[in-house]
Order: sequence, then C-alpha cells, then structure tokens
Amino acid sequence: MKILFLSFYYQPDLCAGSFRATALIKELRKQLAVDSTIDVVTTMPNRYQSFDAGNSVEEFEQDGDVSIYRIPLPTHNSGMADQIKSFYSFYKGAKKIVKDKEYDLVFATSSRLFTAFLGANISRNKKLPLYLDIRDIFVDTLSDVLSKKLSLFLVPVLRKVEDYTFKRASKINLVSEGFSEYFKSRYDKTYSYFSNGIDDEFIKPIINKPENSGVKTVLYAGNIGEGQGLHKIIPQLAKSSIGSFKFIIIGDGGKAADLKEKVIESGATNVEFLPPVNRTQLIEHYQSADVLFMHLNDYDAFEKVLPSKIFEYAALGKPILAGVSGYAAKFVKENVSNAQVFYPCNSTEGYKALASLEIKDQSRDEFIYSFKRTNIMSEMAKTIIDPNYNYVHH
Repeated sequence: MKILFLSFYYQPDLCAGSFRATALIKELRKQLAVDSTIDVVTTMPNRYQSFDAGNSVEEFEQDGDVSIYRIPLPTHNSGMADQIKSFYSFYKGAKKIVKDKEYDLVFATSSRLFTAFLGANISRNKKLPLYLDIRDIFVDTLSDVLSKKLSLFLVPVLRKVEDYTFKRASKINLVSEGFSEYFKSRYDKTYSYFSNGIDDEFIKPIINKPENSGVKTVLYAGNIGEGQGLHKIIPQLAKSSIGSFKFIIIGDGGKAADLKEKVIESGATNVEFLPPVNRTQLIEHYQSADVLFMHLNDYDAFEKVLPSKIFEYAALGKPILAGVSGYAAKFVKENVSNAQVFYPCNSTEGYKALASLEIKDQSRDEFIYSFKRTNIMSEMAKTIIDPNYNYVHH
C-alpha cells in the first residue's frame, strides 16, 4: 500500500497537529504490510517564528519506508495574509512533489481546511480515495473571528471550498464529537471520532511537592492567538490574583504583543512571559506549576471544539483551570477530576474558579487509560489501512 500523508505540521514542529500526525505515522508503520510506503508532505518547522528547531531539519528525509518532504515557507507572523501566502507555498510545493508519483490513498489532517482541500484536489486528479482528519470547523470559526464586511465576502467562497473538499472524501474523522451536528447535517459521509490524546512523555509519576504556602503558579503554554483569547482574560484575572497567584505564559502567536500591552495597562505585575520551548522543557515547566490554565475565546464556533491541551494537562495530575464552554466544558466536567470550568473571558468567574481549586497533584489513571494517544492512533490506523474495518466507538 502506498499512502500520501498531508499535514501542514510535522515533527519537530511544536503544536497539536504535529504531535498527532507524528504519532499516527508511527502506528501506520507498525500495521502496514512489509512492502508499503508512506510519503509525508509537510512544511519546514514554522509554528512559532520565535522557536528555533535547530539546523538538523532537512527538506527531505528518508526514514525506512517513510519519505518526509518538508516545504520551506516564507517568513510569517500568523496574520491572515501571511497564512494565505504560506499555504500557497505549501500547495505549490506539494503538487510538484506528488505530480509523477502513484498512490493508493490520500490522507490529509487539517484544521484550517486548506490542507484538506489540497488532499481533495490531489485525490480528484489522481482518482484516489480520500481520508480526511478534521481538527476544526474552519468556516464556522472564521465567521466568528472576521468582521461582518469581510465575512460577507469570504464565507460564501469558503463554503464552496468546504463543499468541494468534503464531497470528495471517502471517510471523515472528527477530533471532537462536538463537530458532529455541523458536518452530518451537510455531508452524508462515513464518520469516526478519534480525538487527540495523551503522549507517553506526559505520563509520569505524580511528584508530591512540598506544600507551597506562598504565591502559587498558574501556567499557560501554547499558542497566543485570537482563538485563545488570552488578551481578554489574563490581564484582569492576573490583577485580581496579585498576592495569591503568579501567571507564567509560555508561547507566541499573533496576539502576543497585544496581550503584553494589555497586561501592562491593567497594572498586573504578576505575569511572566517566556518563549516557546521544546517538549522536554515544557514538561519540566508543567511539573513545577501549581495550576495549569487553558482558555478559548468566547466565540460560538468554539463551543464545538475539544482542545488537545486538555489531554496534556489532565495526564500530569495538576489542578486545571479551564475557560471553555460547550462540548469542551462538558467533557472536562465529566472526565477530569480536580478541574474548574468557567465561562470564557469572564475574569470574575475565572477568579472564583481558581480560588476554589484544590491545589494539590492527584493521579488520573482512568483518564490516561481511556485517552492514551497510542491506543487511539492504533485504532485509527486500522480504519485508514482497511476502509471496511468496523471499529467500536466509545
């Protein structure tokens, strides 16, 4: 079997899409027949401009039966125009790489629709089945984020792109069951629901630290963009917490400068900013923190998502403060112990939730067993290799 595997992000990039794609490739390699091959078409590391992946990353890498093609992108700062230019470079590069190659299946994992569109275009031209792994509802999200004027112009165009893409798919996986109603009402396809999960690096023994009677540390690590809405919550939440909690923000993104400016304006003196770090360093920061924080902006589209960060945070046994709503809020309440949920962007609710947390580490063995990444990807790989495989959904 010859698989074309499309992912905008891949190791050593630092993001959920990269971790998911890399883990799935590992499982596919275990299960594919001996003479099978996988071509991974991705980009050079680009998730954070402030993160240096080192000079060891090559544009082409042969790893046994897996060929990895990394397409260089123009410098960007996560703005809309930059993202369009970046995808266009990826699109052109990918089409050139696969032009004269033969495959049995096209697989595309996508959050912003366009990698899925690329997969649909290639599968149509080569008359191949298409398996889509959908990590976000791009059109729905943009409808909330864009101005009304821009939405009136762009959304109808993107709906047509979405229709073209999803009607081409043979099978569609949704990482959140919250996406189900949106897609099922539009596209009569076969769906599965393999979520994000917990990577082995996060499954570590709980370290019972000496009780910290002073200022506690609240840690956020990840993208700082419009979707996370940190600029709408951190300044006032941190200011309310002076003397009790210190906030550490690790990451970068399109709203990082805005967040820093608003923190200064608020008078919050208990916020520290650190650049993106690799996974080993990240886990060390997680283990040193007292509370782990996640947040999504208060957009209707985000009521359907299930952030990958939930799985990382929960595995570490730390108290969790989650500013989420909809499906994510329901999931946290039902599955994660010692976690407090509040409505996004509401700093008053956020502080009450933070103050009510039990500041101690505790194991979540049942959660880890249910959502271990290798278990989820192993089952998902079977549905890619054998389209008739009948998995049992829990």
